[in-house]
Amino acid sequence: MQRYLLKRIIQAIITLFLMSMIVFLLGRLSGDPVPLLLGDLATKEDAALITKELGLDKPIPVQYGIFLKNALQGDLGRSIRGGRRPVFDQVIERIPASFQLAITAAFISIIIGLPIGVISAVRRGSFLDTAGRVLAMLGQSMPAFWVGIVLMYLISVQFRWLPTSGYGSFKQLILPAVALSGISLAGIVRLTRSSMLDVLGSEYVKLARIKGLSERLVIWKHAFSNSLIPVLTFVGTVLTGLMTGVVVIETIFAWPGLGRLAFEAVSTRDFPTIQAVVLFMTVLFITSNLVVDILYAYVDPRIRYK
Repeated sequence: MQRYLLKRIIQAIITLFLMSMIVFLLGRLSGDPVPLLLGDLATKEDAALITKELGLDKPIPVQYGIFLKNALQGDLGRSIRGGRRPVFDQVIERIPASFQLAITAAFISIIIGLPIGVISAVRRGSFLDTAGRVLAMLGQSMPAFWVGIVLMYLISVQFRWLPTSGYGSFKQLILPAVALSGISLAGIVRLTRSSMLDVLGSEYVKLARIKGLSERLVIWKHAFSNSLIPVLTFVGTVLTGLMTGVVVIETIFAWPGLGRLAFEAVSTRDFPTIQAVVLFMTVLFITSNLVVDILYAYVDPRIRYK
């Protein structure tokens, strides 16, 4: 078990190191931020001074070494935009908004996806099953930004039921959360349906029916509880996936989270902020996968010996 854990941790560290290198290089490829910081009347001396202050006059490997050293010490640099604030502080400020949006979207996906998946499996081949599979297909095929725009036009512009954008109230949270939940909801529906179908055909479910147990008890106590293992594994990664996929949704609905911060940073070539946001999301994603791998090893001992 210790060997398995050590192997997974080393893989996570290597992945994080490679991602930091990729993020650093992509940030530099976004363009030169110096012209954005200087006005039209700036001289070459001003440009050279800003370039030196930002460390852009050094070779790329040296810049990366400095960036990696500072990152390990918790210093992710300062924003190139107004105020020159520490990037770490900006990321910390935006996390609650993104987390709130991701939690709400995950909740919507779970409370809607699980019952639809169960009903589709129990009523296999019926109209309800077809409707559930169509919903799952639409959820995975329609882009979240398109769903968000359609919801904004219909719900906010045409019927005026909810605000188009903003942050701070529950009404402003509903539309972006619904738009963001589409893909994860579809995944939960499909995985619950397939898992339930496997369990419903098992011997112990057949035995429960032979004993004369009610159909409701067979489905929800025996079948549903035993089909949740793969679903729970997927749900465990849903929140992380939603946290890392909020860029477009937060931009459309003016939601002040990490996604919008990343969009603003890309628009202004603020590569320290870009690096910080992407690295945070990378750490979050790698950590969640590491936790899932560890839980797998405890649930199924065969995994640790492969």
